[in-house]
Amino acid sequence: MSGEIVSPESAWRHVYRLLLWIDRTIGLAHCYESDKCQPGRPWYARSLRVHQWLSDQYGVGPRELGERIDWLFSAAVRDLSVATEFAHAQRLERAEEQRRPYERCDMPHPDEDLELEALVSDAIEGHLGVPASDDFVRDLLVKIKGHISSENKRKNLVGEGFEDTLAALLRRWEPTASRYEVHVRPALHELPGFYAPRGNDKTKKVDLALVDRLSRHRVLVSCKWSVRSDREEQFLTDFDAYSKLESSGRSFDYVLVTNEFDPARLAAACENRSGNAEIFTHVVHVNPDGPRAAYGAPVARGRAAAGGIERALEHVATGRLESLESWFESLST
Repeated sequence: MSGEIVSPESAWRHVYRLLLWIDRTIGLAHCYESDKCQPGRPWYARSLRVHQWLSDQYGVGPRELGERIDWLFSAAVRDLSVATEFAHAQRLERAEEQRRPYERCDMPHPDEDLELEALVSDAIEGHLGVPASDDFVRDLLVKIKGHISSENKRKNLVGEGFEDTLAALLRRWEPTASRYEVHVRPALHELPGFYAPRGNDKTKKVDLALVDRLSRHRVLVSCKWSVRSDREEQFLTDFDAYSKLESSGRSFDYVLVTNEFDPARLAAACENRSGNAEIFTHVVHVNPDGPRAAYGAPVARGRAAAGGIERALEHVATGRLESLESWFESLST
């Protein structure tokens, strides 16, 4: 994002360029749980629609889309690979010291996986016509296992990366940068107008918070790349906690920013209530055109799925489910 112009119109592109990734099990942009997006299932057809929509938006072919997204994780993996290789070399050195008394016993090597090594060796020899050395096969498997392991770390990076990316965008766009203090993962009591935790109560944190420099109005933001059922319950719990710890007697905004594609979950977030009021002042999707593209895929819909899609699309049409662009513009006014 260095040196690039940030605006409400471009905000969603920055988010996807940094954080969206290709689901390697299907070769398409990740928009839903991987197990539900496999070929033959409805979300595979929807993933195809989303992938095509994104390719069109970025002006590239479907096979080139992966080169335009996932920059944050790719950079982190490059740094991690260097550190991992160094740590692996140190691990092998320590192993050799401990294995020295057993040199004549032919102990297994720390990286050995005889069955997998045999599969790789047979494939290489069958394709090239020459056998691969044991060291080559073992080094290749270490790299493959490292790649698979790094993908498992994605969840942690996406969570905080989403918060950090939104904060960076808000600080880079002049109208929000000049109007708001932007706090990333602050303790609630560090913000104006909230009590510190009482007694042994756990400190309450917020994903992202904006504080108006003049009015001191507070915007508490829940940044959730996806919305699982446990998070749906957590929204109300958090809102109740924030309300009870409010000390100034003034209102605050509670905002959800998400990239969830499930229509029922999006509709539920828009409709979530505490008493007579909706708990979220704004429900923001990175770009609602993505879910809208997904829901237009030619798949049979059950009654429940159709109902969820209709509710979600109605919330998009009314503006209750709004875009990142729309939310940024509302913050500036």
